[in-house]
Amino acid sequence: MESSEIQTIAFTIILHAGNGRTLVHESFPLMRAGKYEEAEAKLQEANDALVEAHNAQTDLLHQYANGEDINMEIIMVHAQDHLMTSTTLREMAVEMLEMYKVLKG
Repeated sequence: MESSEIQTIAFTIILHAGNGRTLVHESFPLMRAGKYEEAEAKLQEANDALVEAHNAQTDLLHQYANGEDINMEIIMVHAQDHLMTSTTLREMAVEMLEMYKVLKG
């Protein structure tokens, strides 16, 4: 696989993971304000963005599994980090939302 293809996939992952992270952060003030349905909608949008990032990652893994020679580049490491931290943040936000519902009603 060409370096430019790897970079394109990496930037696709970064783009969607970054969008997901932004949407998660937008859910926090909604949670604090008791706007739980709106917060849930933001978290669903975040999930959709993270699925897009994950799909780009999965496509790359399938190519690798099928014998494609893929040289790892630092931008891909950054993309993977972005995806995993954004995914973890969303998972924590989902739990926070449930806690807000219990504590604040």
